Amino acid sequence: MIFCCACCLDDDNSDVERGISHKKHTSDIHPSALGDIGHKKAGAMDQTTGNNVTTSVGGQVHKVIMVGSGGVGKSALTLQFMYDEFVEEYEPTKADSYRKRVVLDGEECSVDILDTAGQEDYSAIRDNYYRSGEGFICVFSITDVESFDATNEFREQILRVKNSDTNVPIVLVGNKSDLTSERMVSQAQAQQRAESWGVPYIETSAKTRTNVDKVFYDLMRDVRRRKGGPLSGNGNVIDPSINDRKRRSARRSWKKHCTVL
Repeated sequence: MIFCCACCLDDDNSDVERGISHKKHTSDIHPSALGDIGHKKAGAMDQTTGNNVTTSVGGQVHKVIMVGSGGVGKSALTLQFMYDEFVEEYEPTKADSYRKRVVLDGEECSVDILDTAGQEDYSAIRDNYYRSGEGFICVFSITDVESFDATNEFREQILRVKNSDTNVPIVLVGNKSDLTSERMVSQAQAQQRAESWGVPYIETSAKTRTNVDKVFYDLMRDVRRRKGGPLSGNGNVIDPSINDRKRRSARRSWKKHCTVL
């Protein structure tokens, strides 16, 4: 007997139905050789648990979208988070998607990361990706004023697609903080913009891995809080009874939506 859950098929087919293609990666695929060499499999290590990561999913799935101009380091940040590896050159595509299982504040969950291309050539298809996103990491380079200016446009596009004035989880990220001598955007400027948006601002370095985990985990906490997740008031203690109820509810929902073929 084969159990087929229709809800498990929707995400994989949605882009095909829209005529959009992108690469998908799970946490057991390691991009140690990119570009012409391609991807090769490896047992990726979960940085939060120290265990080998598998493609099985436990708990909630949080959908994160990377946005920002081309060349600001969106892919480098994503690959550092996924594989603890810095990649300087990465060929831009319409989008690359990744899934990683993590333990967040004591609860197992998964994060789906969609790394979108920042080039103007792909602007027409970004709306389709934004609709599925629950949280957004808006990246600029502290060495590039134009990429900082462009963050306003990316945010406006997100709010328009999500049909919201402000209530969308976003983190503003100033990447390449290791290039201090080349800084063109001050921390005060970026902080002021983040405050005007009502969102946090974090400076990162994909090269040195500074604040990479913090960006993703802080956004995941915000997404989970807005989804009514099981965090208590202090943001760290989990109420076990809530998890039990969620698991029972999830099992009932699974049985309703699955068909024996």
